[in-house]
Order: sequence, then structure tokens, then C-alpha cells
Amino acid sequence: KDINAERIKKIIIESAEQSNRISIPEINNLQPLKKFLFDFPKKGCLIFCDINCDKSDLKNILSKKDLNPICILIGPEGDFSEKERKLIIDLDQSFSISLAKNILRAETAAVAAVTLVNYHLNLS
Repeated sequence: KDINAERIKKIIIESAEQSNRISIPEINNLQPLKKFLFDFPKKGCLIFCDINCDKSDLKNILSKKDLNPICILIGPEGDFSEKERKLIIDLDQSFSISLAKNILRAETAAVAAVTLVNYHLNLS
């Protein structure tokens, strides 16, 4: 809710510069999950970090061409409801992965997921 978008934008730009990243990640306004999922590009790749996923092959998922944009979806505190999980999983462009056997804080899960995706994208 109370998010200082300007401060976050500055942090993102500084982080991108520090890591020699060419593109700057986008921050979008908050929106209902249903609207986000409906509007998500059909050629996109939605990496769904799901504690209930027992097996995933992130390397294989990310090796497919034309997966832009790539978005990482991490649950809110208290996790997604079963209805929300079904909405996410039923999307053709959604791929479930597990980050760990234990539950991570949202902040930790975000860093872990970005690290894994970045690693697999930069293997070649």
C-alpha cells in the first residue's frame, strides 16, 4: 500500500547501473490479481513461485524462445487462496516453480527467484 514509487525507481536505476544491466525493470501500479492475469501478454512467461510445486525445470522453461516479458509472481503474506492459485496455474503462460522446501518471506523469495531466473538466462 504506501509505496514510495520515486524512491523505488531510484533504487532500481542505481542497482541496474551497478550490475551493468542495460534495461531497467518496470514497476507497475498495484492492480487486482484477476486484472493482472487477464492483461498479461499471451507470449509472456509468468514464473509462479508456488510452495505446492514439487518439481520444476526452470532451465527448460526459460530456454524457450519468445517468452517476453518474463514476470515473477510471488505470493502475498499468507499466500494465495486456492481460487487465486487456480487462476494462476490455469494460464497457458504460467509456469510453477518451487524456491525451497520451506516458506520464505516475500522479500527473500523475490531475491531468490530473480537470482535463479537471472542465472538460467545467462548460462549461455
